[in-house]
Amino acid sequence: MTPSTTDPVTAPPPPAATPPVILVVDDAVDTLRMLGDALVAEGYVVLAARDADEALERFEVAVPDGVLLDAVMPGMDGFTLCERLKATPAWSHVPIVFMTGLSESEQILRGFASGGVDYVVKPLRIPEVMARLATHVRNARVTRLAQEAVDVAGMGTVVLDTQGRLAWRSPQATAWLALAFGQDAAAGQRAREWLGASLNQRETLRDLGRHGRLLARHMGQGNLGEAMLLLTLTPPDSDAAQRLRDIALTPRETEVLSWLAKGKTNRDIADILGMSHRTVNKHLEHVFEKLGVETRSAAAAIAGKLLPQD
Repeated sequence: MTPSTTDPVTAPPPPAATPPVILVVDDAVDTLRMLGDALVAEGYVVLAARDADEALERFEVAVPDGVLLDAVMPGMDGFTLCERLKATPAWSHVPIVFMTGLSESEQILRGFASGGVDYVVKPLRIPEVMARLATHVRNARVTRLAQEAVDVAGMGTVVLDTQGRLAWRSPQATAWLALAFGQDAAAGQRAREWLGASLNQRETLRDLGRHGRLLARHMGQGNLGEAMLLLTLTPPDSDAAQRLRDIALTPRETEVLSWLAKGKTNRDIADILGMSHRTVNKHLEHVFEKLGVETRSAAAAIAGKLLPQD
């Protein structure tokens, strides 16, 4: 039977939220089992790794929403693993909470320096671990959504720390910086120097040829002294605009040429631009030389092709 137009329409249920995925890295099986049970009870999906190599393999398969990481393990320790993860742009956003039996301030500071967001001391107090982890996973997800929204809007975001180092970059910014500076060992330093220049100049521009021009604009500093930069890639210039830039006319010379192309006399141009007749002649001498012409009509013909029309 065909439903009438007055029959209520039942909307499909919203898709279920994806449970967060947590990677636990510890060489102790008992710790893995205890944390795994506790995390599953809290609604997490759990991945486990016995060492740093296994942890890297897990990241290759699925990027987790958070990591509980043992600081001291055979082979590569947790601090080195954390540095590896933070150095990989696609993984750098994942919050890492260290688990350590070392309460000395030196080890704690090393954990934060390597990129960890927090630490818990063994023997673990499960309620404390769950509370800390939930906070960091939630904050990371909110931040990630905001960062992805910027990329969707056609812009990229870069955060520099107080030392001018790349603390974070959105996927779009990562792709543009690779396009602008390559991906070799020195690419990161070249990108940092270019981005750092925008802190004093407010914005910097890099010509990428047929790919367009990359603009970095300094948006200000955060509460921790970090600087946020917004990247925008503009379309490449037309052939005419590229040629005009190659000719290297000054802004004033461009104005004079524009009025010349509209049929104005030197005296008209002088009155319009508020300069002397002699100054107009001087500008035109430079324009003719740069265009490689000798007559007003030849200059006007070239200007008609190169300058935007009103």
